[in-house]
Amino acid sequence: MKFAEVPVRDAVGGILAHSVTIEGRSVRKGCRIDEALAGELVAAGVTALFVAMPDTDDVPEDEAATRVAEALAGFHLLVKPASRGRVDIVARHAGLVTVDVVALQAVNSVHEAVTIATLPGFEPVGEGERVATIKIIPFAVPSATVEACIGLMTAPALAIAPFSARRTGLVMTTSPAVKSRVLDRTTSVVTARIEGFGLSLGDSVRTPHRTVDLSDTISRMAANHDIVLVYGASAISDRRDVIPAAVEAAGGVIDHLGMPVDPGNLLLLAHIGSTRVLGLPGCARSPQPNGFDLVLGRLAAGIRVTGTDIQAMGVGGLLKGRPSGVLPVAGSRREMPAAIVLAAGRSRRMGGHNKLLMTIDGVPMVRHVVNALNSAGITVIRVVTGHQAPAVRAALEGCPVSFVDNSDHEAGLSTLLKAGLDALPTSCGAAFVCLGDMPAVTGPALRSLARAWQGSGAKAIVVPTWNGRRGNPVLWDSSFFQAMRGVTGDAGARHLIGEYGDYVIEVAMDDGAVLVDIDTPEDASNIVMAGVPAARETRER
Repeated sequence: MKFAEVPVRDAVGGILAHSVTIEGRSVRKGCRIDEALAGELVAAGVTALFVAMPDTDDVPEDEAATRVAEALAGFHLLVKPASRGRVDIVARHAGLVTVDVVALQAVNSVHEAVTIATLPGFEPVGEGERVATIKIIPFAVPSATVEACIGLMTAPALAIAPFSARRTGLVMTTSPAVKSRVLDRTTSVVTARIEGFGLSLGDSVRTPHRTVDLSDTISRMAANHDIVLVYGASAISDRRDVIPAAVEAAGGVIDHLGMPVDPGNLLLLAHIGSTRVLGLPGCARSPQPNGFDLVLGRLAAGIRVTGTDIQAMGVGGLLKGRPSGVLPVAGSRREMPAAIVLAAGRSRRMGGHNKLLMTIDGVPMVRHVVNALNSAGITVIRVVTGHQAPAVRAALEGCPVSFVDNSDHEAGLSTLLKAGLDALPTSCGAAFVCLGDMPAVTGPALRSLARAWQGSGAKAIVVPTWNGRRGNPVLWDSSFFQAMRGVTGDAGARHLIGEYGDYVIEVAMDDGAVLVDIDTPEDASNIVMAGVPAARETRER
């Protein structure tokens, strides 16, 4: 393929490489130039074009991407129609991604014109979720290149191992030191994981944390369950501890104790006949991702797990603050959360100016917040106004938001929160509580928080962090809305994060934007000088 700038008449038969505008309309790159289009361009005063002229043996980008994708996609995958040299492959069923890494690396090494990006191996996905994308860089590639890529895949290199409803039992041991409400919460979280991976919840029983009692219980559970999960009143610390000893007393075999994954180190892998038995780490009672998810997902997909497999999980095994890639998805929520933007304050430390109306990169501060929500895909946005409400509305003119006027805003932050909650749809599953003075938070950051909630499968409070410090905005599951309505004064709902600590999911951010709010003229000056929001929005687009 030749790529050059040529006179318009010489470009006929080629592919437009750079978009051009004629008579107010855009002619997009990638279109074929015929005689009629060339005539229009000449009439509009265009004299030369950058074009790609395919050779006789070149394969057009869409056809090339489709052929490679069809060779790549195995069981339970769907190849989507090509567009502009890109083809996506999506999952037909919820399950785990399986990847032939060696084959994919070989294909990606054939030629820089052909690129394949996939999810990691053993990543859980839901039905319809994108698993891979194939992109052809130029507008056409030689036929030999396409054939070389296909030839390296003697079998499909990508597939889905679907989750199946394997009957799963839960055993929890008790002791005087463990309160029943802790076990209740743990049952709720573990049950959500079981259902999230498409497993069928069987019996759930409790028994004293003694080897003899637990052994009898495990033996009975193994007789009519495919998987038995054991959560102990005390974490497993040795192969001779209560849970491993009870498994062996029940006729089981200990396959492996421990795993190079954090959180989740203290996991036990065992079996009794064909029934797999997992002794759970203490972190299994938290909705935050842990090593238990990695093993349970494979069992749910019918993938054999050995001690060697567990030892290989160390690379990528540092999971703290990383919601993606380890969460149950079969029962995951698909809807996006809503958002409440608190925009009613008086900005008392700003020297008489309403900080929300101050411009950063020519855009009012509060509009930066709303723009980030829009770019994250949040469609239900309630902006709570109070002080200078008409001016705030004007600053957000044209934005897809609904306004909630709070005449009682002088009574404190709690009144804004309650007004926003009351304005949400009754079907709302979760909501961000966003401060109107945090213009540096971006759409990708919000999406990562939303994904953590969507994948949790249980009620959760999702909190962004930077270098270990918690920031804003916080994403609240709707099950906490009633408690949030009970707050008073100017404190907001922050104290509830401590009260419901077992439900908190922390998501580490790539930068400190979640800690940056604007309270003083100096704060505003600094963020303008840094140009942070403008730079981030540019990258996002």
